[in-house]
Amino acid sequence: MPRHPGLTLGVASLVGTTVGCLILWKLIRRRRLSAAAVQKIISTNEHPCCDSKDEQDTGSSEEYTPVSAVEDILEADIKLVSDADEWEKIWLHLEKELSYYKVLGIDCEWVSIDGKKNPVSLLQLASYSGFCVLVRLPQFIKCGTTIPKSFLSLLADRNILKVGVGCCEDSRKLFGDYGFSVQGLLDIRHIALRQRKEVFQNTLSLKSLSETILSFPLDKSFQLRCSNWDAEEFSDDQVLYAARDAQVSVAIFLHLLGFFSQEAPCSWECLLTKCEGLVDVPFKTKSLNVSNCNINSMSRTKSRKSEEKLGMISQGKNRKPLGVGYSARKAPLYDNCFLYAPDGQPLCTCDRKKAQWYLSKGIGDLVSTEPFIVKLRFEPSGRPESNVDYYLTVKENLCVVCGNRESYIRKNIVPHEYRRHFPAQMKDHNSHDVLLLCTSCHAISNLNDTSLKQQLAEDCNAPTGCEEGLRLLEDPVRRQVRSAARALLNSSKLPDQRTEELLKQVKNFYGVQQITNEHLKEAASLETRIYNESFVPHGVKVVQAFSKNGIKSLMDLEKRWRQHFLDSMRPRHLPPQWSVNHNHNKLLRKLGDPLIISTTALRPRVSQE
Repeated sequence: MPRHPGLTLGVASLVGTTVGCLILWKLIRRRRLSAAAVQKIISTNEHPCCDSKDEQDTGSSEEYTPVSAVEDILEADIKLVSDADEWEKIWLHLEKELSYYKVLGIDCEWVSIDGKKNPVSLLQLASYSGFCVLVRLPQFIKCGTTIPKSFLSLLADRNILKVGVGCCEDSRKLFGDYGFSVQGLLDIRHIALRQRKEVFQNTLSLKSLSETILSFPLDKSFQLRCSNWDAEEFSDDQVLYAARDAQVSVAIFLHLLGFFSQEAPCSWECLLTKCEGLVDVPFKTKSLNVSNCNINSMSRTKSRKSEEKLGMISQGKNRKPLGVGYSARKAPLYDNCFLYAPDGQPLCTCDRKKAQWYLSKGIGDLVSTEPFIVKLRFEPSGRPESNVDYYLTVKENLCVVCGNRESYIRKNIVPHEYRRHFPAQMKDHNSHDVLLLCTSCHAISNLNDTSLKQQLAEDCNAPTGCEEGLRLLEDPVRRQVRSAARALLNSSKLPDQRTEELLKQVKNFYGVQQITNEHLKEAASLETRIYNESFVPHGVKVVQAFSKNGIKSLMDLEKRWRQHFLDSMRPRHLPPQWSVNHNHNKLLRKLGDPLIISTTALRPRVSQE
């Protein structure tokens, strides 16, 4: 018991009061700095390129700290987008944000069921100010309207950096799930390693980077990370969780490059120079074991092409945002040569190679070289019904959508995965549904096809990528035996008990009492994948469903795809006589009734590649 309890109590009260006042002072100062930061961001938005010394002098004298900057970013607006109309409404604002600084924080969310990843459910994009757009991709695709070109161009634009943790992996999943081409990716872990600070010796997760660099803890609880991202409506916690991943990503990127320093904000060109060799370069975890002094040289050595891309970004030259991964034709598709019947009736147009073939075989005679006309020496199996038949029209080598005469490739209006299962009468000697599109329009058209494929998947109970649709299944028994054999072959220091357990597994698999070295070698190379006999490809199931009602129903499927192309792409340069009903009346007259198709021929072909 102290001799002077009053003195002790007084000292304790004084210390408590001092600490309380200090905390209160820091809180007030933090609020004042936050207000100053908001004013600075507003001023930057209104005059992003303002260099007036007078205006700088009249600004706030408060320091613009990373803490206040992060607060501004995290308090920015969040917009949910589920269809094209909602996207167009927010696009004007997002485009304005990108006119100041061409950078977006990016992240993706999806649902995993029994270890299998479903398609991406949510795409998060956050601008430099924190304005965040959450795009619900399944609804965005299913709405039945054309995917906005501004959305596709934004993702494919190399001039706009998309920054995050694991963003290259996210882009691969976006491409695999929806065919979206995402360019201009930069994993912020590359930038973090270039800082050469002891603080980056820890794990480079987004949560760790946020706490280390921004002093902001991210909520990465299991309940939020594994919540239902396919739900009809998101909870407030889900919205905040998703938005903050993208917002924190862009905040870390800007902070690491000195954007929030006390000096005037760095120009965009200056920021780009600090990203040399890192754009579109996947981050590999093994690089954590490389000393910091070697990181710059390693990045530059392994990514010279990325540096060239970065130069293209800064100069804005040679942009090719859409259709980047497509290989354009090296020669024209249409040579517009003509084939004539023996009596001189025009039959069709064809390419030069085919016309030359008739001449080389001695079954045709050259009539003229300009235009190139070959008259057949035999009676053809069919003749056109009129002089305005589709196959008699001269076709131009240009994109049927936009008219571009360069970098075009063939587009199957009815996708091959369906058409390959059509009866021969509907596909033999029929090139009506093969059109030319430029690489950009081809990419957009393929993305638009996703919505109709998903609708057909629902209508025909023909899933495109779920677990029951796997072509190959993993055999757990064979996998366990293979692992046991490899362990026995490659390790001589296994405990006796463990060795006996592994040997027992191999013995049971082969049904023998004694295991030889040959047994182990064979078991170590076992194929663990088995073919799923119940697997039916999506295209087969759709064609089977339509075939049940006869060839007229299949014609409806064909018409549906043709009309979808017209509605989604609005082509302005279609060849004359191109029609959604092409060849249908002719087939009906030729085949007559009943028009029932045997579905036994539509069994899936299992290839053991």
